[in-house]
Amino acid sequence: MSIKNAFYAQSGGVTAVINASACGVIETARANSDKIGTVYAGRNGIIGALREELIDTSLETKEDIAALRHTPSGAFGSCRYKLKNFEENKREYERLIAVFQAHNIGYFFYNGGGDSQDTAYKVSQLSEKMGYPITCIGVPKTVDNDLPFTDNCPGFGSVAKYVAISTQEAAMDIASMCESSTKVFILEVMGRHAGWIAAAGGLAGKNSTEAPHIILFPEVAFDREKFLARVEDSVKKYGYCVVVASEGAQYEDGRFVADAGQKDAFGHTQLGGVAPALANMVKQALGYKYHWAVADYLQRAARHISSATDVDQAYAMGKAAVEFAIEGRNAVMPIIVREPGEHYKWTIGEAPLSQVANQEKKMPIHYITDDGFGITEECRRYLEPLIRGEDYPPYQHNGLPKYVKLQNTLTEKKLSTSFDI
Repeated sequence: MSIKNAFYAQSGGVTAVINASACGVIETARANSDKIGTVYAGRNGIIGALREELIDTSLETKEDIAALRHTPSGAFGSCRYKLKNFEENKREYERLIAVFQAHNIGYFFYNGGGDSQDTAYKVSQLSEKMGYPITCIGVPKTVDNDLPFTDNCPGFGSVAKYVAISTQEAAMDIASMCESSTKVFILEVMGRHAGWIAAAGGLAGKNSTEAPHIILFPEVAFDREKFLARVEDSVKKYGYCVVVASEGAQYEDGRFVADAGQKDAFGHTQLGGVAPALANMVKQALGYKYHWAVADYLQRAARHISSATDVDQAYAMGKAAVEFAIEGRNAVMPIIVREPGEHYKWTIGEAPLSQVANQEKKMPIHYITDDGFGITEECRRYLEPLIRGEDYPPYQHNGLPKYVKLQNTLTEKKLSTSFDI
């Protein structure tokens, strides 16, 4: 029997460390060339498989693959494309199997969040039924930190570090100007249904008297009057107020404070604009001068200030995925297991894709203070180890980071038909 090739794809919003997982997958596969042949990467995620646009990673140098570990974004291109159920769109699955069979692909590594793990699980189950079994291993990734089973998600630690530092530095700016200028600063961060990223802003202050004075979580119903009262109280006590707001902040009836009125490719409500919405409330009710900022892509692309813990874990998840496949495991995802004890230690475990798919891990209520505006000491103990350590990329003479850009050469197509998406 010939050695099977592998297919790797990146999915959903990229992170500062998703390429470290890609590095882990490719380097580990190369180290086991007697068991896994060529690693093909999908150009723009699973779309690359459907279109038979497969990047031959064997043409990339050892040095360039290693450089993925310190390069942000998605080196092969990502996508927001969710496969429908088999009954709804049988042709997609038939096409995947046809492409995999044509290129002797027997391993599928899908690097993404809950929707991606759902896709990997579907492929693992249906490929068996369709007569061409594929070993499918999920590789966890999401800045939202909302995948179940794993203690935390690769990508989150670096975003948490960026948000905590940004909150700390912006708070120092506002504190120095509040006597005669800006009194309220609002930072909008990612987090649709889970407030993990917003919570990380709480690391900027040592206690409730320090910024941020208010954190808005999706898990806590937004109360306009309560929010404004806290803003006013903070300004009176400290001279200024710093707010970290999750994009998913919502009213008690489930309406998002910032609902753009559109849906994304996964059917999720398109969010954005909670910071200006809150700022407008402050202006109308209190009249304070304000500034607001949206971390947006900056928070998930900031490889220059990534957490060393996050980089190590991202690489380890990619490496473990290949090792799991070689050991014969299927339809599972490697996870990070936090070991008990005073000092932070972690090991690698596994979770079945059938239980990971389409599940969201929200913040435990005991991680949020009773007033709903801050993080507890238990939450702080959870978060702090995830932002520890620096793993700076190499820098060029012009002062900019030296990030790698791969050749991304497509392998020759073997199917005579094309596929429209």
